[in-house]
Amino acid sequence: MGDLGQFLPLILIFAVAYFFMIRPQMKRQKDEKKFAEALKKGDKIITKSGLYGKVVELNDKDFSCVIETMAGRLKFDRSAISMELSNKLNTPAKA
Repeated sequence: MGDLGQFLPLILIFAVAYFFMIRPQMKRQKDEKKFAEALKKGDKIITKSGLYGKVVELNDKDFSCVIETMAGRLKFDRSAISMELSNKLNTPAKA
């Protein structure tokens, strides 16, 4: 029983780290992957660098998309699209 008592704090630290840091990050990655796969033509998006645009073309071979902005058309990797900002952009504002 004494040996287990010495390792109990270490085990608790790993458990807390898993449930508060690792697990939420894995869930977020899963949600972002679903979001990127669910993109379709005409969706309004914001990239992680802050560029606003509309999806014009999707390429499943290299997992990229072409977005149309005021400056023209630009090709981005789908992972460069911000899930949170794009969802806020497409959610109607409450009055």
